[in-house]
Amino acid sequence: MDKPLSVWQQIAAAPHRSMFLTGALQGVAAMLWWVFDLAGRYGIAGSAPAWSITPVWAHAFLMMYGFFPFFIFGFLFTTYPNWMNAGKIPPQRALSASLLMAAGVTLFYLGLVVGKPIAAAGVAAMLSGWGVAVYALLRVLFDAPRQDKRHPSVTSVALIFGWLGMAAYLLWLLTGQAMLLDFARTAGIWFCLLPIIMTVSHRMIPFFSSRVLENYVVVRPYWILWLMLACTAGHGILQLWQAPSYLWLVDLPLAACALYLSFTWGLLRSFRVSLLAVLHIAFAWLGLAMLLFGAQSLALFASAGEMAWFGLAPLHALTIGYFASMVLGMASRVTLGHAGRPLVLDRFTWLLFIGFQGSALIRVLADIVPAAARLAPDLYLLAGLVWLACFIPWAAHYAPNYWRPRTDGKPG
Repeated sequence: MDKPLSVWQQIAAAPHRSMFLTGALQGVAAMLWWVFDLAGRYGIAGSAPAWSITPVWAHAFLMMYGFFPFFIFGFLFTTYPNWMNAGKIPPQRALSASLLMAAGVTLFYLGLVVGKPIAAAGVAAMLSGWGVAVYALLRVLFDAPRQDKRHPSVTSVALIFGWLGMAAYLLWLLTGQAMLLDFARTAGIWFCLLPIIMTVSHRMIPFFSSRVLENYVVVRPYWILWLMLACTAGHGILQLWQAPSYLWLVDLPLAACALYLSFTWGLLRSFRVSLLAVLHIAFAWLGLAMLLFGAQSLALFASAGEMAWFGLAPLHALTIGYFASMVLGMASRVTLGHAGRPLVLDRFTWLLFIGFQGSALIRVLADIVPAAARLAPDLYLLAGLVWLACFIPWAAHYAPNYWRPRTDGKPG
């Protein structure tokens, strides 16, 4: 009889486990820190310490580079071999990347209290882990037999831009040059996260839909993906050029593409299967977010830069509504499938996901509704608390699957 694997061996048994586990912990830790800071900064409860890094830029880093990438790498570690019919990523390589990134983000938190040099050391460790993870994925991409490599090629390029964005953040910590921070912020959203999540959506949502919906016709034209990626890159370039009045030229076409795909992919039909509906709901946020970005830019264009609408509402519609909701949906599906459990979203997770939409709505409406202006700090805090109220139970529900054996007895 084989000796049971230890908890550590179970975590290392499949390449996604350590990444998803760290991501689940980070989804709690990053928002706990942010809620603590908001409550103190606005005098709602207690007082926030004097952090070594401006809180808004620490928050941006923790979400862009210290939360979403753990789930992205975990997901791509499982899908690259499947997409290209290639060999699996060695779990040891995935574990090494995860440990380096986890150690780095821990040092970053410590550096917020102790000083920038410690935070910079944390970012350097995360860069090392990111590099190991990208190398592992590129080995699969380059070594795979002749297959359709368009989707993984896009995500690989985006991951390299993400590494460059994090490197820019590190250099900003060391030099204080504002242009480096601008590049880090832009690259994180527009050159890394959005291209990856959009490309994964293009690949997986029609595929998953065709597996469970009767008489489903897969519509997945590549021209629309290339157009959406061009608009995404265009937004990032215009943002770096400090030309917000012209963002509508790329944001509105991207919104039109996303809304067209939501309709064509069957948003309403998806509600028949909750495990599918969560992905469609998350994707619908992309069209809404880009409409808000477009309207915001048009207002600036029409007023010659004097009128600004919506504040950070478009950004949070994108990051909470689309990115975070897609993470919850995809991570739930991958966790169930690779734990040997039925691909059925239980009612508990469905309710958590619906509640999580409240976090996005509250944060978006806080910057849109004029009457909410005086309550904005309270609403910002409320959005964070709703995130935690939904994400903590989700993490507690799914995290044990990362250190337990599969229920079907299969390895990994």
